[in-house]
Amino acid sequence: MTADSVPAELPPPMRRVLIVGSPGAGKSTLAQKLAARTGLPLIHLDDLYWNPGWVKVEAAVWQQRLAEALAQERWILDGNFSTTLRERALHADQVVFLRPPRLLCLWRAFWRERLNLRPHARHDGAKWPSRALLQDIWQFPPQAQRQWEELARLPHLKVTVLRSDAEIRAWLRQLPTPAGHKT
Repeated sequence: MTADSVPAELPPPMRRVLIVGSPGAGKSTLAQKLAARTGLPLIHLDDLYWNPGWVKVEAAVWQQRLAEALAQERWILDGNFSTTLRERALHADQVVFLRPPRLLCLWRAFWRERLNLRPHARHDGAKWPSRALLQDIWQFPPQAQRQWEELARLPHLKVTVLRSDAEIRAWLRQLPTPAGHKT
């Protein structure tokens, strides 16, 4: 389904959605479920930032890819990249902050690495989350609070904070489903 073929039944504030949160919060999982429910195209920021083999792109390429993604009429953008958060928020109509407990994020990161679900995270073959990843998870709540406060001041932006899997499920259930779209 292309961005232009999303049914018109979606409410106007659900056209461009950012999903952000700590590593291990469930951003990609929510993004996939939201895309399936709404028909909005899903863009993972990691896909824009990395070339095949998890080789970081040049800064100019990253900026060009991001600009092209933001120029689209409809999207779900999944990922943090805090240096571009404000730019993305200015193009979005809604941001969903995932704020589960730190220990849950740490647990998920640990199992993601053990199950090798994100092989790019460690290039040395280790099966443990990197120190940098653990630090990102531990420091995320204070950083997220500052980001949320900044975004909440943008008058055009609806900010939703979800703190548990139960809240995520409830939020998804309350969304309208476009006519003829399978969930």
